Amino acid sequence: MQPATQPAGERQRDADRTRAEILEVATREFARRGYAGARVDEIAALTRTTKRMIYYYFGSKEQLYIAALETAYTEVRAVEQTVDVEHLAPVEAIRTLAELTFDHHDAHRDFIKLVSIENIHHAEHIRKSPVLATLGTPVIGIISRILEAGRASGDFVTEADAIDVHMMISAFCFFRIANQHTFGVLFGRDIAAEEERARLRAMVGEMAVAYLRGAGAP
Repeated sequence: MQPATQPAGERQRDADRTRAEILEVATREFARRGYAGARVDEIAALTRTTKRMIYYYFGSKEQLYIAALETAYTEVRAVEQTVDVEHLAPVEAIRTLAELTFDHHDAHRDFIKLVSIENIHHAEHIRKSPVLATLGTPVIGIISRILEAGRASGDFVTEADAIDVHMMISAFCFFRIANQHTFGVLFGRDIAAEEERARLRAMVGEMAVAYLRGAGAP
């Protein structure tokens, strides 16, 4: 009697689960050890699969790393696109975007590590990804629409550039996680501590709003 053949749909689901598990573990290993330090053999052992299977799904260590970057950036872009620009007042929209960015970075600390590692490599792997080449466009479009609405309503008076606003929000949220250890030693404050969270989350939103309302303008 021949064994039953697994239906195509189940095989695909198994393949998708295996690929997702490899990617999850690889992301953690790249974040922990860096691109050079992470080992495909170790990733295979942690996922109870084989190096050959990893290469079957991803092609190479570099392609696996690029896939980890693509997934990490896609997740943060998806969060940004949940801002309901059409139904929120401009001030509330930019505050919401800032707070969502804060929440994402706080909850996805491996993302911060991956971005830091890729900057050490001068973004050479991001440059090779057609997915990442246009991934910054949606958030800049969202911020541009918020700024246009804010200028039209009179809420925003600063002639701001959407990329600058994105940088300002990202810099605050990123710094809190990426620099928590050095900052803590130098200034004696754990900026990533839970008791600091609510205050700093409110601060990034108010900082963006105050800037756009003209605070500090000559």
